[in-house]
Amino acid sequence: MSERTRALRSDAERTVRTILEAAERVFAEDPAASMEQIAEAAGVARTTVHRRFASRDALLEALAAVAAREFAAAVDAAHPETTPPLVALYQVTVNVLRVKRQWPFALDLTGPEGGEPDCAHAEVEQRCDHLLRRAQESGVVRADADLAWAKWIFYALIGVAARIRECEPDVAATRVVDTLLCGVGTGQGLIRTGSQPGQ
Repeated sequence: MSERTRALRSDAERTVRTILEAAERVFAEDPAASMEQIAEAAGVARTTVHRRFASRDALLEALAAVAAREFAAAVDAAHPETTPPLVALYQVTVNVLRVKRQWPFALDLTGPEGGEPDCAHAEVEQRCDHLLRRAQESGVVRADADLAWAKWIFYALIGVAARIRECEPDVAATRVVDTLLCGVGTGQGLIRTGSQPGQ
């Protein structure tokens, strides 16, 4: 590949990235925004957007795909299968928080079943299941904990933390993992399954 070809490809990739980042910002404010509004926010001509994306649906599909790829890469970068479980829980959390704060609109998009976003999210869920099992086996998570419940609580905590922009990702990740593993109570008056308060 010639230097000129590489430069043209790099320039095209930067343009696509600029358009997608602008689309994220604009759609987050107005999901019904037009391609013209995206072009204006990206600082490019409307024809440039249409040349890169044949339709609004194509732009939305590309937006969902790039966010899903970065979401999967964030989990992968934490090496959840090999890193000690407690460290992996923290690193997955901080990495995912960064992606969720960058692509909040795109990560909520649902693509076609079996498409790239669908596959990426399914793979991340499997890896989360595996990480929580490792955490349980290592004693980080209680032996009697319901891992399916723990996973949904983990997801919910990350979702809330992603919206609290005043808290830096590393601080938010520490709080998410601490809340997941320890909660915010003292342990007094704990309600066990099948019991009622005061029993």
